[in-house]
Amino acid sequence: MTDPHPAPAPSPYTARTAVHEQELDGFGTVRVLPLDPAADAGVIHRWVSEERAAFWGMTGLTPGQVADVYAHMDTLDSHHAYLVVKDGAPVALFQTYEPEADRVSECYPVQPGDIGVHLLLAPAGPEGVRPGWTAALASALMAYVLVGLDRQRIVVDPDVDNEKAIARFLKQGFTAGPAVVLPEVDLPEVYLPEKKAQLAFLRREVAFPA
Repeated sequence: MTDPHPAPAPSPYTARTAVHEQELDGFGTVRVLPLDPAADAGVIHRWVSEERAAFWGMTGLTPGQVADVYAHMDTLDSHHAYLVVKDGAPVALFQTYEPEADRVSECYPVQPGDIGVHLLLAPAGPEGVRPGWTAALASALMAYVLVGLDRQRIVVDPDVDNEKAIARFLKQGFTAGPAVVLPEVDLPEVYLPEKKAQLAFLRREVAFPA
């Protein structure tokens, strides 16, 4: 007899080792997995191909080209990419980088203990926008970066016209820095157009007061 209520298929991400795992009350379990360029290219390609992700510089790329971008990043000591999984489902692309090795270093004085991050959320599901969802996810990522990696300050550089993202960062405790123009990056491995950005900073003692 066929089971009318078969058990859900196990998540393909369950067996992968996380660099950070955190259970948040009322939200779920967040796992931060090192990005697998080949295995994750399909889902990442769908996200970066959307117009809202234009500043990532990968609209128009094929899944294979996206895999090549992250395979190149995997060879770097200064830049790292992660797939963020919530309760077994991929929900975000997360990147960390050393500011002194990035174009942002041309736009502000880098301090010891700084770390840059980029976050691209997956499109909202059938349930639509969920109040507090992004803040909860971000809290786990900030814990990984500031506590797990023992860093003093996060720097972010959202597009200057992305008022929603800027407001979200400020609500999470970030302090606005200057509006800057990040220079174009045109390399064989990656192309990033010039970007007008709003810098913002979050110190560890603000996010996690003693």
